[in-house]
Amino acid sequence: MADAIDLTLLYRDDRLACFAKPSGLLVHRGWGDDEVVALDLARRAVGARVHPVHRLDRATSGALLFALDPESAAAMGRLFEAGLVHKTYLALVRGVPPEAGVVDHPVPKTEGGARVPAVTAFRRRHVVDRWSLVEARPATGRLHQIRRHLKHLGHPIVGDVNYGRGEINRLFRERFGLRRLALHAVEISFEHPFTGVVTTIAAAMPEDLRGPLERIGFPEEALRTPGVSPVT
Repeated sequence: MADAIDLTLLYRDDRLACFAKPSGLLVHRGWGDDEVVALDLARRAVGARVHPVHRLDRATSGALLFALDPESAAAMGRLFEAGLVHKTYLALVRGVPPEAGVVDHPVPKTEGGARVPAVTAFRRRHVVDRWSLVEARPATGRLHQIRRHLKHLGHPIVGDVNYGRGEINRLFRERFGLRRLALHAVEISFEHPFTGVVTTIAAAMPEDLRGPLERIGFPEEALRTPGVSPVT
């Protein structure tokens, strides 16, 4: 199985490497007992040990950053803790949310943990019928934060088995071929801790999400990721 999976390398320097994680892949074994996890594939791709510096849920696709040594992992950890790493996600949600806004609502930081402050800014990108494509920019990093916050807003993500509605998820599987969570980490940006250069890394929307969105009727300009070409 491991030989059949490869991660697309989006960025690499002497300190950091960023890959496009597909939906359905765990980041590391601490969250499950999967035979193959993103950590192994990233290690194989760079030919050295790597250190995950943030998390993406199994069901979420997109830009996943690794450090190539402990010093770099610690430096990136400090940036994340200080709120100096900016992440942008795209999500397909039920209904039509406000044009833009901020959700300030506490959620657990870890599974079963106490609720802690959590903030997510959002902007509505495009609407087709009663479905909306939304940009979400979390200011904090909590467990399932975007998924919880969009549900709290009254607009859960399509394909979310934890916070969405089963009948809607089935509708999208049967009518549009959407068999995953409609959440993609499209961009990560930060001031590089060792060079001081503002580093922005983008991950094109994968076909297992782009295709269903096109079939729903979302136009190309709504799905486009600045600086990258669509995955084909």
